[in-house]
Amino acid sequence: MDFLKELGIHTENDGVSTGTEWMKGNGKKLESFSPVDGKLIASVFSGDSNDYNNIMQKAQAAFEEWRNWPAPRRGEIVRQVGEALRENKEALGRLVSFEMGKSLQEGLGEVQEMIDICDFAVGQSRQLYGLTMHSERPKHRMYEQWHPVGVVGIISAFNFPVAVWSWNAAIAWVCGDVTVWKPSSKVPLCAVACQKIISDVFKRNNVPEGVSSLIIGNAAGDLMTADPDIPLVSFTGSTHIGRKVSVAVAQRFGRSILELGGNNAIIVSQNADLNMVLIGAVFGAVGTAGQRCTSTRRLIIHESVYEKTKTILKNAYAQLKIGNPLDATNHVGPLIDTKAVADFTNAIEKAKSEGAKILVEGKVLSGTGYESNCYVTPCILEVTNDMEIVQQETFAPVLYIMKYETIEEAIKMQNAVPQGLSSSIFTTNMIEVEKFLSHNGSDCGIANVNIGTSGAEIGGAFGGEKETGGGRESGSDSWKAYMRRQTNTINWGTELPLAQGISFGF
Repeated sequence: MDFLKELGIHTENDGVSTGTEWMKGNGKKLESFSPVDGKLIASVFSGDSNDYNNIMQKAQAAFEEWRNWPAPRRGEIVRQVGEALRENKEALGRLVSFEMGKSLQEGLGEVQEMIDICDFAVGQSRQLYGLTMHSERPKHRMYEQWHPVGVVGIISAFNFPVAVWSWNAAIAWVCGDVTVWKPSSKVPLCAVACQKIISDVFKRNNVPEGVSSLIIGNAAGDLMTADPDIPLVSFTGSTHIGRKVSVAVAQRFGRSILELGGNNAIIVSQNADLNMVLIGAVFGAVGTAGQRCTSTRRLIIHESVYEKTKTILKNAYAQLKIGNPLDATNHVGPLIDTKAVADFTNAIEKAKSEGAKILVEGKVLSGTGYESNCYVTPCILEVTNDMEIVQQETFAPVLYIMKYETIEEAIKMQNAVPQGLSSSIFTTNMIEVEKFLSHNGSDCGIANVNIGTSGAEIGGAFGGEKETGGGRESGSDSWKAYMRRQTNTINWGTELPLAQGISFGF
């Protein structure tokens, strides 16, 4: 395929890089099969502990130099990375779509997120602000400043194989940090392609070797979380694994950014515009085949519009086109692999055993065009919010619908799950809006009005509460997580008064 050649992807690829230098890797060979057609795309040689140690040596040495580059100069490198991504957007977007299985529009959109975060980070490189404070002591000045933390470990998930890495890397680089990236082994080629794109930028600007390192293979994840030389680990993945990462990093007093599970709900008020609900709910539930952490899992519908909403949803699902995601006429592509398909079918059976009623049946598709056995039809189930399966996140296109009577009840239902990532309400009633956004309202890190739960912009801080992890990435002041704060007090007088009026004379 032409886009593979454009990105420098070969039949066999090195899976370890320190920037411009590439190594074969001493770990096992990983084969990447496309969920689109089930065929082998290419293979990658993963890294082992020796490869990891070599990468860390380069990264630590690079940090010593990189942190002394002026922040705007670091921002200029990130600007050029953004330009390189613009030049490769079509090819990289196609690879994301083909290796992961999301629609081509979503693949291109993911690369656009990378471009956007580079633009954001360039501006941020001139805005790493600290505060000044008034001292209680005469002729004293107080202020705070921010310094880079060092080596940032990035562990990313399969569903956004390139964007989430860029959210972390672009910000970390302008802050003066260096990064080590361990991508999902399910989508290794996307990571190889990204590293090749940025390596050209780094080479022509004489960026220190080790500012951006890549190591593919699951062994690297455990090494990162346990490594005291990595002060910050950013992990995106399941709550189950995230809990282990959190404990391992905390035990060595490291810091972590955790972006874990979501069990996101849309509240559909009796005052909602149901045409808008249709777009937000259907894309939220079936976009990326339900494999976004922000995917819509639950629809909490007012009893007065419940039957009408059911009819609208059922009609919309009947029109969904499922197939090759590179075909722009298709709405839904495949799940990532057959294990995800098994999770999908098991969740449906579990829901049925708990009393759920099928509104739209979920099936596994087979035959011509579905040879990978990874295609399913999105499912809608009528449930109650307290069912055990509804309390869990199933990373597949399963939508649970339920009804409510009062807005207070709806908010309580929305919050009554362990996760707290994204939430939404559709209403034209300002009182309902304010209740939803108040401290008594949504307990999620993201709370939207008249838009769905997915589709976050990079300008805002991204992340959630409770079992979602509590971390924040991307925009706003998320950059502070990648730096260490230092408070400074300068005495410019000739005497040494002590704070709090303490007298300690000789």
